[in-house]
Amino acid sequence: MVKIYTIGGYSEVGKNMTALEIGDDVIILDCGLYMPALVEVEEREKLVMNEKKLRGIGALPEDTLLERLGLRNKVRAILASHAHLDHIGAIPYIAPRYRAEVVATPFSIEVLNTIMRDEKINIPNPIVPVTPNSSYTVNGKKQYKVDFINVTHSTLQTALMAVHTPEGVILYANDFKFDNTPILGKKPNYEKLKEIAKEGVKALIVDSLYSAEERKTPSEKIARGLLEDVLLTTSNEDACIIVTTFSSHIARLKSIVDFGRQLNRKIVFLGRSLAKYVNVASRLKLETFSRGIPICTYKNQVESILKKISKNRKEYLVVCTGHQGEPGSILDRLSKNLLPFNFMSQDHVIFSSRTIPTAMNVANKQQLEKRLKTKGVRIFTDVHVSGHAAREDLRDFINMLQPEHIIPAHGDMQKLSSMAELASELGYRLGKDCHLKQDMQKLVI
Repeated sequence: MVKIYTIGGYSEVGKNMTALEIGDDVIILDCGLYMPALVEVEEREKLVMNEKKLRGIGALPEDTLLERLGLRNKVRAILASHAHLDHIGAIPYIAPRYRAEVVATPFSIEVLNTIMRDEKINIPNPIVPVTPNSSYTVNGKKQYKVDFINVTHSTLQTALMAVHTPEGVILYANDFKFDNTPILGKKPNYEKLKEIAKEGVKALIVDSLYSAEERKTPSEKIARGLLEDVLLTTSNEDACIIVTTFSSHIARLKSIVDFGRQLNRKIVFLGRSLAKYVNVASRLKLETFSRGIPICTYKNQVESILKKISKNRKEYLVVCTGHQGEPGSILDRLSKNLLPFNFMSQDHVIFSSRTIPTAMNVANKQQLEKRLKTKGVRIFTDVHVSGHAAREDLRDFINMLQPEHIIPAHGDMQKLSSMAELASELGYRLGKDCHLKQDMQKLVI
């Protein structure tokens, strides 16, 4: 018998956290922040990043459920699927509650370590890197093999995690796509997935974010083509070009840099989160394109380079934070005239991203675009492809694995219901072998 606790990410997009209780052992899968709660508070005040404050604003998963059920001392490991903050961002605040190791791929671990250095946080938990496409053994009252299966997503070294239990494999597939032509990294490990399918997948916990979209998610090479089209075939000779995207999307940043160099532009990165992810990828030798590119984070650095750019605007391509309109991001401050750079008519702002579908993000992005339009800026939106599987990818995934049970994850009830509808099309029965759960609930298999 396996008990699955849907702690976070089953009533919202973010703060992903699931716990598996197997006999006398508990394994936690992901431990993420709820980013909209942070953004909302940061609009009003400077946020003090500690467990009490983050719990107070609803930014942390309610793992106190495990304590109430008497499971706190049974937690043996916290396994993280990838380096996005809605999957690893809560680890510095929650992991010390448990005598458990933290296990993830090297890129995710190094991002986590960077976050903790920046926030001056030390945790007592052992931190263990696991190479993609390898296995790790969690030691508790019993031993549990966990496969970290390489898959593509919008950041490096993302893994599907297959936990081998006496009941069968519990496969955690939260945030992924099937990209056979990735710009960086390896394609998904289909051979391992087929091997696990033969062994038998007891339960599939699966990303539902875009399960309602009746399409296949395109390869990252399509996003590269979209960027090439905008950057190389649009009249921009006298304009400053500003591109904003997900800081963790190293493959996308590579494409932006490649085409910026074809334009003979001087390339500059602005923003702390860009520095964090790019520097980690560079240290791990997962990228080389950033060599020679200034990465400015401190106020005086940013202001100094922007003064130079203002004087020679057509020579530069700027990559900066702010694609969701986040308050305090570089693009947000530029649009509010809070930095020494003034937009001119016909300057280009390229959003190589899609607005994450939360009310806060949509509102912030709309206000940002409104400010830019009043300045006569040319805006290019959705120069992007998603990092998440859509409905037809998910159909192929389920057909490949033939799991006994499906548990939709990563979304509000509307998104989870779309995943359940797809499962129904494939012969699963709601409440029997497809299970719609909300935060803080339990499923016994």
